Amino acid sequence: MNNILQLKGEFKSRSNVAAGGLNGLPLGASVKVIHINELKQQLLNILEYWGSIELINNVLINVKHIRVIPKSNRLRILLSLKDSESPNKFIKGAKFELSYSNNIKRQKHVFTYYIDRDSIRRTIKLLETAATIITEHYNGEITSKNTDNIIKNHIYLAQDIMPYTKFIKVILDCYYTESFNLVDNSKNYNEDSIITIYETEQNTSALMANIGIKVAPGNIINDNTMKLSVVELNKLKEKAPYLISMSVSDLSEFSIDNYDNSLHKEENNMIAQPTNEPIIGVIDTHFSKSVYFKDWVEYITEIDTKTLNEEDYIHGTAVSSIIVDGPKGNPDLEDGCGNFRVRHFGMARHSAFSSFEFMKKIRNIIQDNPDIKVWNLSLGSRLEINENYISPEAAEIDKIQFEFDVIFIISGTNKTNDDKNDMKIGAPADSLNSIIVNSVTRQNEAVSYARQGPVLSFFNKPDVSYYGGKNNRSDYIIVCDKDNFSRNVYGTSFAAPWITRKVAYMIYKLGLSREVAKALIIDSAMGWNNRYDKKIGYGIVPKHIKDIIQSPDDEIKFILTGVAEEYETYTYSLPVPIHNDKYPFWTKAVMVYFPVCDRNQGVDYTTTEMELKFGRVKYNDKKNQDSIQDIKNNKQDEIDVSNPYEEDARRLYRKWDNVKVLVEKITDRISPRKVFSGKMWGISVKTKERVAKEKDKLKFAIVITLKEMMGKNRIEEFVAQCSARGWLVRELNVEKQITIYNKAEETIELE
Repeated sequence: MNNILQLKGEFKSRSNVAAGGLNGLPLGASVKVIHINELKQQLLNILEYWGSIELINNVLINVKHIRVIPKSNRLRILLSLKDSESPNKFIKGAKFELSYSNNIKRQKHVFTYYIDRDSIRRTIKLLETAATIITEHYNGEITSKNTDNIIKNHIYLAQDIMPYTKFIKVILDCYYTESFNLVDNSKNYNEDSIITIYETEQNTSALMANIGIKVAPGNIINDNTMKLSVVELNKLKEKAPYLISMSVSDLSEFSIDNYDNSLHKEENNMIAQPTNEPIIGVIDTHFSKSVYFKDWVEYITEIDTKTLNEEDYIHGTAVSSIIVDGPKGNPDLEDGCGNFRVRHFGMARHSAFSSFEFMKKIRNIIQDNPDIKVWNLSLGSRLEINENYISPEAAEIDKIQFEFDVIFIISGTNKTNDDKNDMKIGAPADSLNSIIVNSVTRQNEAVSYARQGPVLSFFNKPDVSYYGGKNNRSDYIIVCDKDNFSRNVYGTSFAAPWITRKVAYMIYKLGLSREVAKALIIDSAMGWNNRYDKKIGYGIVPKHIKDIIQSPDDEIKFILTGVAEEYETYTYSLPVPIHNDKYPFWTKAVMVYFPVCDRNQGVDYTTTEMELKFGRVKYNDKKNQDSIQDIKNNKQDEIDVSNPYEEDARRLYRKWDNVKVLVEKITDRISPRKVFSGKMWGISVKTKERVAKEKDKLKFAIVITLKEMMGKNRIEEFVAQCSARGWLVRELNVEKQITIYNKAEETIELE
């Protein structure tokens, strides 16, 4: 086995120097006057509706587009108050709507804007002027050929009425906009719920008070999210339904994990006293102090224990038993990670939990325990996630992970025999920055209780799967219950802790970052499989830690980490061994980063996109510079900005996803790659923001694997070439790292 290599070197950075020129309509597209007049009438109707509303200063309006669109094809000039102002900064929400045409299902972007009435009036005038120009000069319909003539050949006869640049922007906005609509999210409420209202200029408490709803400070989670009773909800629905952006039930039933009621007394449960072992945080139901490993668990209850019953201790104790000493009861799942200490926070009861209380407490728990970097959360809702927004619990967890540099491993939730065949995962398994773990049988098959993604109709969840047992004596997971009884269980709750152990080993004992640990988990699970499964994820994580942090002799696996400070972070100086003037390798790359997430933006939840390119460096004669021949032929940045097919970029290149995977399919046909003149490979990470803001300096980790086509071990050659090119190469030597960890954790007694 080869050790994984860590490459340290200088990434270069550069800003985006590409000129944002004006483009016309897509080839073959056109805009008719009748469509422009329909948009104008819709705006007039919206102005009339809002004429007597004084609760908020401005107007909430939905803009429905013809399909899922990239940032470059959002509104350019319509709904803006002046030419120099982008209307995009007034977006307060985004969702998808489904439409059907010729039995083909298509998603369409719907953005919610908060704008003043003068902007709508200005937009109506722009539409009227554009309609007049098209009627008089283009016979009622303007085509892509016409817009190209205006831009390239300056054939335009209405400059005195409207400058051609403004006219083109209006035409493009009309083409990509299907309709303007009122915002009305009223529905019937029959239980207390967590409500998010659209962001306006008003304080949430003051705004609710103007409606006649007095919200206690303790019931407000953040600037625009709060807990309301049924009575309060119906009053809000009656007086201002347009304010409601998102709503979820406050009380969630647990996703059910399964137990065999037969208990078996274990007489030989022995474990040494804890010393300097790493501490993993567990947030769950409660912990029984009658178990043999009680000294390994620091139990902190967030609920009055007098209100708890016996069932409230089963789940949490079982989860902690796996994290502390899982292989003892499951020797076939020995992972080589050893034992871990646990700081166990009993937050929930066995049957249900309050989402509101969960969100209020979890931030304080993480904030008050800065020594813990790895957290296990094996609780989840029986309800399915919403297709248009992240659950408030997941959003809070994502926010916490960004702010506190921690990582959560979360179970993928279960379904029961009564649930439908295909059931989406439940909150908080829609957390994008976390590692979401589903369950498989020991025969590596998806379990019958598996739920599935995607999240927000696009993001890949679950991430990976592991062995969580099934209803079969030979396939249970064995956990420790109270009084040292063993219990047979199965469920995603008992798959996630095994991955938590592996992540903790890499972060605490090997000193790796959370970005690297997550990338290695996904890399190890997928192997050379280029297929994502909606129930299994990228694949099944290997049992033993060595199969994650080492590679076969015919593979060179190395880690690169960096910080994206400019538009592009890149290196063109990666040497790859050459044999007979060819590169004899199949290649794979996995990149992970933890972006800022904004729940208020709905389906456009991640605010930052990192585009990954990896491949040979080739001189580009047209651009007069080196460029990367990406192994997946990623040409996103080479596509004309007028290209409307955002769906393709998301599907093919995982645009806006926080995990990027590039992998070549291994075939029986061995065909080494051509070597270009520079004899180097390169990596490019291009960073883009959805909204104009100060760029976040985001860390990223890339795990790259080179698999030798003839089965040769070329790692020494690779190390020598990297060193010659100025790279600092360090082997991830487990024995040395454990020694370093133990030394660092020693208690020094001063005389």
